[in-house]
Amino acid sequence: MSANTIDKPTAVRRRPRSESSQTGGRSELKVALVFIAPALIGFLAFFVYPTIRGFYFSLTQYNLLGTPKFIGFDNFVKISKDPLFWNAMGVTIEYVLLNIGFQTVIALLLASLMQRLTQSTLLRGALLLPWLISNVIAAMLWFWLLDYQIGLANVAMEWIGLPKVAFFANEFWAIPTMAFVNVWRHMGYTALLIYAGMQTIPKYVYEAASIDGSSEWNSFWRMTMPLLRPVLAMILVITVTGSFQIFDTVAVTTRGGPVNVTRVMQYYIYQKAFGEGQFGYGSALAVVLFAILAILAAVQLRMLRAGESDLG
Repeated sequence: MSANTIDKPTAVRRRPRSESSQTGGRSELKVALVFIAPALIGFLAFFVYPTIRGFYFSLTQYNLLGTPKFIGFDNFVKISKDPLFWNAMGVTIEYVLLNIGFQTVIALLLASLMQRLTQSTLLRGALLLPWLISNVIAAMLWFWLLDYQIGLANVAMEWIGLPKVAFFANEFWAIPTMAFVNVWRHMGYTALLIYAGMQTIPKYVYEAASIDGSSEWNSFWRMTMPLLRPVLAMILVITVTGSFQIFDTVAVTTRGGPVNVTRVMQYYIYQKAFGEGQFGYGSALAVVLFAILAILAAVQLRMLRAGESDLG
């Protein structure tokens, strides 16, 4: 009798707790959905829907004055025979290689200096300042500083006896100059990402290496770089994807010139879609660029083993 009288109240007590926890879980889910809804609606309206429409338009012949006419894969066949597309792709690849190469090396150097010499918050903030400037303002700033006639850079070069250089108008210097502008703007931000990755490496790893007689140079290449692989993989995916989408620097400076040497893929897509009204062909170019970036990102993540860490 006593056992029964104890068990029943216990069973009665447990039931309300279970129901209250379920009710609390449902209420928390509703609150979470309310906060997520604006971002989700924006993502669907401004990313998913335009992407689907873009894929559809890539299979059509379309301009704003008419209705889309379905033509299948004709736009993609035309792209394969378009010399301007291959020129734009070559120019873009040249820019990406220069930008990624110099930006990564300089960012690694800056991050190493911050870790070894100083951890000043003021210095880290100063490195981030160029990144806070918009691309258009940064491009216009360097466009005037490197101007052939009145640019301070050419005035200084002439003063010390060096010949002037038309940085944005010269066929050889135009793309390297644009890569330099982008490196200047993003190297501080990239350096801070690498620096943050360096802070996750345990100090005992370096202490054990120093006991074994490893120099700082050997420790950097044999320990720091392998342990930074997940961070570097993330940075390379972001920077490569961003570099392939360069547009504003070209739009406000050279506009694809001189003689198409700075006509990058994004600017070529803009010209075809909005300059010439070929929205179907422009959408097909955008789809090709999207496929290239997706493949590059997958290859980078696979080769760099971004999901693995040597710390384990």
